[in-house]
Amino acid sequence: MKLACRTATPASDLEVMAEVVNLLDRRAAMKHPPLTLVVSDPVALGIAGIFASRTPGGKVLDRFYRKGVVDSDELIEAAQIEQAHTSPEGHAALYCLIGWVRARVHAARTAEPVAGA
Repeated sequence: MKLACRTATPASDLEVMAEVVNLLDRRAAMKHPPLTLVVSDPVALGIAGIFASRTPGGKVLDRFYRKGVVDSDELIEAAQIEQAHTSPEGHAALYCLIGWVRARVHAARTAEPVAGA
């Protein structure tokens, strides 16, 4: 499924870090966090920008970062590949990006609004 980001301005690295930490803390405090509790669109773009590179997965992230449009399956696969080669903090950020994608796909299929948007 094609996903389009609703913003063209990515969050800064510090904004990404702060929102990822906040989101993970909020999700950890809940027994069953909702699928729709995700990072914002600017943070999703910011995460993609951090991991954009010349690797196959990095190229998908770079395309999303630059164009704001991507195939959901490609983005999830790229993020999962990059998770294997990054720090724990990077892994957490990519986990949040994957959650953002899954929430978008779910919202498109059920017409349910996404909290991070």
